[in-house]
Amino acid sequence: MKKQFNTIGIIGKSQDPGIVKAIGEINLFCQKENLIVFLDEYTSSHTGITDIKTAHREDLGKQCDLVIVIGGDGTMLSAARTLCEYEVPLVGINLGRLGFLADISPSEAEDRLREILKGEYEVEERVLLSASIERNNKEIARCNALNDVVVHKWEVAHMIETDTYINGDFVHTHRSDGIITSTPTGSTAYALSGGGPIIQPGLEALVIVPICPHTLSNRPIAIKADSKIKITLSNTGRHKGQVTCDGRMLHELEIGDEVFIETNEHRLKLLHPKGHDYFQILRAKLHWAEHP
Repeated sequence: MKKQFNTIGIIGKSQDPGIVKAIGEINLFCQKENLIVFLDEYTSSHTGITDIKTAHREDLGKQCDLVIVIGGDGTMLSAARTLCEYEVPLVGINLGRLGFLADISPSEAEDRLREILKGEYEVEERVLLSASIERNNKEIARCNALNDVVVHKWEVAHMIETDTYINGDFVHTHRSDGIITSTPTGSTAYALSGGGPIIQPGLEALVIVPICPHTLSNRPIAIKADSKIKITLSNTGRHKGQVTCDGRMLHELEIGDEVFIETNEHRLKLLHPKGHDYFQILRAKLHWAEHP
C-alpha cells in the first residue's frame, strides 16, 4: 500500500518570473484536494506570497508527507540538501528547460499530482554525499551534496596539486584545475563536462573526475558507493584551493587541508509519475535523438 499524503510542503524558485502564478495554482489544487499546505519561509519572503501558511525548511521536513519543488534542478538540489535527513519524498515541477530531477511540466502538473495522491507513482532513491574539511585535525566545515563535491583551484591562472586516497589507500597525485567527486545524479552535471561517464541513478557507484589534468593519462574512475575518499591539498603546492558542494562554495582550502567525502546515510526519495523513463530524459536533454 502506497503512503497517503495529507500535508504538503511547497518550495519555489523565488527568482523565476512565473513562480507566484505557479505556486498559486498548486496551492489551489491542494485546497481542492483537502490537503494541508505549508510554503517554504524563504520562498514566501522572496516572492511576497502571504496567503499561505509558512514554515522553516527544516519544519517542512518534519511536518510534511510530500514536498513539491517548483523551479528547476537547482531548486531541487537545494531542497535535497536541506531535507535529506528527514527522508520526505520530493516531486519536481519544472518551470524552465527540461530537467533531470524536476521532470513534470506545469501544463500537466495537476493531472500528475492527482495520480501521485492516488498512489500512482514510482519511487526512486538517489545517493547523496557528505563532505567535511579538516585543518590540523579539526573539522572546520561540512556539507551535503546531491550532485558533486568539487575540490578546485582558487586563483584563475594556476593549477593545484591534490593527493587522493580511497579507503585509506593512496590512488594518485593530480596537478590540475581540481577534482570532482560525483554521485550518479551528478554524473550528468559538472562531471559530464569533465569527460566522466553517465551513471544510471540506481547504480551504487561514485565517480572521481579530474578537471583539466596536466597529465593526459589521468582519467575518471568509478568506485563503490560505500568508499571513503580523502583528498588533500598537497604540501608541495603553493596555491590555495576551495571546496564547493553542488556548485555552492563551502570553504577555502590551505596547504595540508584534508577533504573527506563519503555517501550520506540518508537517501533522497524522488517521486515520478507512472511511466517515468530516465533514458527518454537523456535523449531529450542531450539531443541523442537528433539527426545531423
